[in-house]
Amino acid sequence: MNKAIYPGSFDPFTNGHLDILNRACKVFDEVIVLVAINPAKKTVFTVQERVDILKKILKDKPNVRVDSYEGLTVDYAKQEGVKHIIRGLRAVTDFEYEFQLASANRFANPEIDMVFFMASVENSFVSSSVVNELRKNGADVSPLVPKPVVEAFEAKGI
Repeated sequence: MNKAIYPGSFDPFTNGHLDILNRACKVFDEVIVLVAINPAKKTVFTVQERVDILKKILKDKPNVRVDSYEGLTVDYAKQEGVKHIIRGLRAVTDFEYEFQLASANRFANPEIDMVFFMASVENSFVSSSVVNELRKNGADVSPLVPKPVVEAFEAKGI
């Protein structure tokens, strides 16, 4: 089976993330959406909340599994027998960071290949931090995120 991991903080999961995932699902038999656990990072949603939100969003995708992991994604990949890590690119600035990450991952596990998907034009400006900032300032972010994310914001009073 041709499997891949799509890692990220997903705080929150955006329509841009969903676009990348939908395209990855056409390439891979199974995609594991991996919520990264980074205790140093201040997040809006807890790890469990993000996992629960993702499971609601992705419930109708039979070839997608949601999990969380604290540690290196390449270690999780080895544990799961996965050789591909999916990443999205929005702009040139993303490329620089992703190039460094790909090099570090290759160093840690030479068997891992990074697979990059370019963001669609309509999602090229969408990031979790942009969504959070807009929402905190009263903007309607419903065109930028799946419905369960809006519901989660409302449940938190954000």
